[in-house]
Amino acid sequence: MNKQSLNNHLNFNTLTETIINLESVNPIEFFGANNGKLDLLKKRFPLLKILSRGTQLKLSGAPEQIEQAKEKIDMLVQYLQRNGNVSHNYFEQILGGDDAESIDNFVDKHPNDVLVFGPNGKSVRARTQNQKKMVASVEKNDIIFAIGPAGTGKTYTAVALAVRALKNKMVKKIILTRPAVEAGESLGFLPGDLKEKIDPYLRPLYDALDDMIPADKLGYYMTTRVIEIAPLAYMRGRTLDNAFIILDEAQNTTDLQIKMFLTRIGSNAKAIITGDLSQIDLPKNQKSGLDKATRILKNIDGIAHIELDEEDVVRHRLVKAIIRAYDKEREKNDQ
Repeated sequence: MNKQSLNNHLNFNTLTETIINLESVNPIEFFGANNGKLDLLKKRFPLLKILSRGTQLKLSGAPEQIEQAKEKIDMLVQYLQRNGNVSHNYFEQILGGDDAESIDNFVDKHPNDVLVFGPNGKSVRARTQNQKKMVASVEKNDIIFAIGPAGTGKTYTAVALAVRALKNKMVKKIILTRPAVEAGESLGFLPGDLKEKIDPYLRPLYDALDDMIPADKLGYYMTTRVIEIAPLAYMRGRTLDNAFIILDEAQNTTDLQIKMFLTRIGSNAKAIITGDLSQIDLPKNQKSGLDKATRILKNIDGIAHIELDEEDVVRHRLVKAIIRAYDKEREKNDQ
């Protein structure tokens, strides 16, 4: 018997099977419509034979493969027990994370990591290592620069930190701002009143708030200006005390604009500046104020700098691959 035949013989003799009971969760949520999520599990472990029957899963194959699959299934069960449902996207992400850090992002091992509980008891937390650095940094610093590509959760985490500060009465208001219409803020040509003009540019901030504050309460906060969402131009001339301030899409600010923003910060205030230096929409003759600010403010005590990357992407799994591809192309062009 040659070596390959011997290996095949040994592998055949070590095949085993196990049955996993899913009674603690809704099997329809676990398996998905038309077994769509179950198909993802089978794709993730192609060497296993995976059969479902009622609330049970039967796994057949090599013991080490079964153990790996059981670990993922346990994570999915824990996630479902905590949240009641799991999206197709999250199902894929949980199956795709192989290291301890990825596992910890989904399994609720540290209840104190919850930043806020949103409507229907949804928990919002930092889910990646760099998001956790943002959370830790806000305790010790009053200004934080969070720089990274799309989908890394920098804005969402910043809004969660602001909502937590408001709920804990650490601040009296939240101010969320963005440079509108690229960075020039030339709103005049757009149809509608001021709110209708700027809302499309501020929509991501509204979406984050919707996840964290019940609609009626959010409406009250907006009406009473406890939460204010406005284009960057409206920050000029103000002093922002007792506030948690977020400047989003800061890569589209000019040098003067970001300096103006940073000098608005008053007593008992915290600010998070988020941006993606790979997506600058400024005219070619203008440089990003964010790029300069991150360089010249690097070593000032009380200002923290967090760099997020593709490993922090929490959107669809393909977003991470897209970011990587563009980064490689940019590196090739820079050579």
